[in-house]
Amino acid sequence: MRTSYTTLAIDCIAVEDEYGNTPAQRAELDWLLYNKPLEYAQMVLGGRMERYLSLGCDHGRLED
Repeated sequence: MRTSYTTLAIDCIAVEDEYGNTPAQRAELDWLLYNKPLEYAQMVLGGRMERYLSLGCDHGRLED
């Protein structure tokens, strides 16, 4: 069985510089990065981070 993997690196400082306009947004980005890294990556790659943060910082929306 052959398995293929892809490694991806996201410049999180650049993401914070782009989207972290307030302390609350920066805190939300940090929370996402450390607690929901897959969702963080999906939002960055899918261009949905700005929309997510515009809805108000409430990481509880992503809780399991």
